[in-house]
Amino acid sequence: MITRRTLLIAVPFLWLVLLFAVPLLMAFRISLSQATTAIPPYLPVLRPGGGWAGLKDFLSQLSFDNYRFLTSDGLYWKAYVSSLGIAFRATVLTLLVGYPIAYGITRASDPWRKVLLMAVILPFWTSFLIRIYAWIGILSNEGILNQLLMGLGLTHAPIMMLKTPFAVYLGITYAYLPLMVLPLYATLERLDGSLIEAAQDLGCSRLKAFWLVTLPMSRWGVMAGCLLVFIPAIGEYVIPSLLGGSSTLMIGRVLFDEFFTNQDWPVASAVAVILLALLIVPIALFHKVQDHLQAKEQP
Repeated sequence: MITRRTLLIAVPFLWLVLLFAVPLLMAFRISLSQATTAIPPYLPVLRPGGGWAGLKDFLSQLSFDNYRFLTSDGLYWKAYVSSLGIAFRATVLTLLVGYPIAYGITRASDPWRKVLLMAVILPFWTSFLIRIYAWIGILSNEGILNQLLMGLGLTHAPIMMLKTPFAVYLGITYAYLPLMVLPLYATLERLDGSLIEAAQDLGCSRLKAFWLVTLPMSRWGVMAGCLLVFIPAIGEYVIPSLLGGSSTLMIGRVLFDEFFTNQDWPVASAVAVILLALLIVPIALFHKVQDHLQAKEQP
């Protein structure tokens, strides 16, 4: 007899299978196919009526040639390393900007807290593409920022900001800031204020109490926010394409070129599978560290 508990578990299970496991297996299957410039299906093709012999023949024709090709071409590894570096630096910048914002919101009065939270969430209500396009108008040579700087007399000529790494970091930090602020706010908001008061009663200054109490106790929010920013930033395509120059090499742009310009889906799928493997590592480390620290905290 199917119980209510079984049904409740089955819904997320089916969701994960249909929308995560099946597409992932399809991408992995295509990455083992022959690299050709065409549209699916890619060889080899599994014939339903072939039986066990057909399955063995299908498996014998799969190969890792596309993965070997990726290791032989330095472009792909440069794109992976560049993406990891840009995503890491952008995550640190987002944390440096997001932590004071989240901390300030928790210290605000209740009416102001709701207004500030709404201000953080509000950008998500508009199109991601429109928001990034808006930065083109702000950062271009004829943009608002250059006009303001020249109007204040701080510079006599426009500063090249668009199509630079600066624009990419600014765009990623701006776009993913709510993903950093919200988990930090959720952690800081639950912080027991009596612990900070106790630290100050024992002689700590406000800065030292923040360093010794607030910051360590908000580590889960820091780690969750960093993961929420770091993971999508690695595969980012829109921001480096619109705000970054040709020298900004990221794996998202390589994926787009392989899929839609070269139309080499097997190689593109291999690139995507390796990218997914790179993303699993920080998630696994996060859970391992989380389990370890929780085990230490338990009496």
